Amino acid sequence: MAKRKAPGKDPQQVNPESEAWRKLPWRTFEQQVYRIQKRIYRASQRGKTRTVQKLQKLLMKSEAARLLAVRRVTQDNQGKKTAGVDGVRSVPPRQRLVMAKQIHLKYWKQRKPKPVRRVWIPKPGKDEKRPLGIPTMLERSKQALGKMALEPEWEAKFEPNSYGFRPGRSGHDAIEMIYKTIVHKPKFVYDADIKGCFDHIDQEALLQKLQTYPAMRQTIKGWLKAGVMEGEVFTPTEKGTPQGGVVSPLLANIALHGMEEAIKAEYGKSKAVEKPVLVRYADDFVILHSGREAVERAAEKIDRWLHGMGLHLNPKKTRLTHTLTPVEGQIGFNFLGFNIRQYPVGKTHTGRSANQWREKKLGYKTHIKPGKEETKRHMEAIKQRLRKLGHRSQAEVIETLNPVIRGWADYYKTVVSSEAFNRCDGILYAQLTSWAKKKHPTRGKRWISRKYWRTIENDRWVYATSEGKKIRTHSMTNIRRYTKVKGTASPYDGNLLYWSKRLKEHPLMNSEKAKLLRIQKGQCPRCGLYFKNGDLLETDHSIPIALGGKDDITNKWVYHRHCHDEKTAEDLTRIARYKAAGITNN
Repeated sequence: MAKRKAPGKDPQQVNPESEAWRKLPWRTFEQQVYRIQKRIYRASQRGKTRTVQKLQKLLMKSEAARLLAVRRVTQDNQGKKTAGVDGVRSVPPRQRLVMAKQIHLKYWKQRKPKPVRRVWIPKPGKDEKRPLGIPTMLERSKQALGKMALEPEWEAKFEPNSYGFRPGRSGHDAIEMIYKTIVHKPKFVYDADIKGCFDHIDQEALLQKLQTYPAMRQTIKGWLKAGVMEGEVFTPTEKGTPQGGVVSPLLANIALHGMEEAIKAEYGKSKAVEKPVLVRYADDFVILHSGREAVERAAEKIDRWLHGMGLHLNPKKTRLTHTLTPVEGQIGFNFLGFNIRQYPVGKTHTGRSANQWREKKLGYKTHIKPGKEETKRHMEAIKQRLRKLGHRSQAEVIETLNPVIRGWADYYKTVVSSEAFNRCDGILYAQLTSWAKKKHPTRGKRWISRKYWRTIENDRWVYATSEGKKIRTHSMTNIRRYTKVKGTASPYDGNLLYWSKRLKEHPLMNSEKAKLLRIQKGQCPRCGLYFKNGDLLETDHSIPIALGGKDDITNKWVYHRHCHDEKTAEDLTRIARYKAAGITNN
């Protein structure tokens, strides 16, 4: 594809304050902060605690880090328009500069953190709700700054099989690790869940485990004990870390750090002895070993270890099973929405050992599939969306459902999902037919089929508009294997080439976005910065469709979320001005 020129900005609609904020040397800021974070990571690897703390103070005092922390909270984060107890839900550019000064390290002791605002959100597929604690914008910025300093230190310490809420790691890495552990030998599995992990962490034990300098310790203690406001009612927080804060997931990971070491301590460093494998994603974890006694012993150790952090296992969500043979009538287990299990098969379909000298037939096959409950919940979500759409147009139905189908299919495209995708497509066909019948109650099946289903190019019998806009079925997503992250690798280790490659190949990076990243050579066309792991990316049209732009890849770019927001505001102003002048396109 020919090289394209990045879209420019309309000088007639530039806001002076926004332009001053945008013109800050963000590329230089990113480089300065990353350079210090890399030094913190390396010092932590060498065990130089004093050097780590000096660099953390240097980072938190730097203007670059403070401005980046404010930008992440006010422009990038998903909850950037969610207010805390002070009611502030949107911060203009001028106030962002003031906020960057207010979060300087020298002011931290002077301001006591305000309580968090409690919001209850439903758990997926359940009647239960879980509490979120929303800090104020200022506290979120301070937490983002603190996280910048703490995360590189702990990334150098975290265990290799911890995957939740860490940069450069995801649930797919955890699933791939489980696959590698069981593929050549069936295992007993202790499938566990920590009861109310975020709400019951012992705060004193966590602060002692941090082993950080006094100013940071006092600040984190202030965040933990800030209390909760629910309406007009204030509740003190004597334990736990409020979910919803920027730094809360990191603190939870720090609290749970050491679980792998706890179950392997008795085995020493010998490689000849099989050791239990613990794979953890946030507060969900599994212990795998070929011997039942070893798994049960490891589970007892973990239970005792958790007591030291004020935590307990949830007996309702904890069970012992096996990947191949029945244990208490059950085979396999579910983890992160995937069903993991092994099936006895004949010699023509069997898995094979990895022995380099002699290949051995195992007599079973390992299959990881989408979980039944997750599939059912996904199809129910599509059904509810169709119900809400009512008698809307076919194009609106397609526009509403395609992102839902793509996102779900992308999550499961790294495992054995073809059968599940085909089954979902069958249900989808029935749901769309039912929607069409409700819209046209007096029409027959043939008329409905001719109106809503047609042949387009090589696709036969596809739900599509006369203009060629079609539904994206689940089976349109190709299955491809996922490559697990290397051992203890971290984005702070300086291997930018490795991490940029992984960003493009992530399963949730849809093919169009990955293709655009290659065209753009990993750079944002608006600010010129390179995308890095953890950046929030948005795809947008270079020329808006309302102004005559095409809806194809030649008219699309990938932007940082904050850059996309700025561009959208400019586009809306331009569209309004052109409409007022009677111009339909540019």
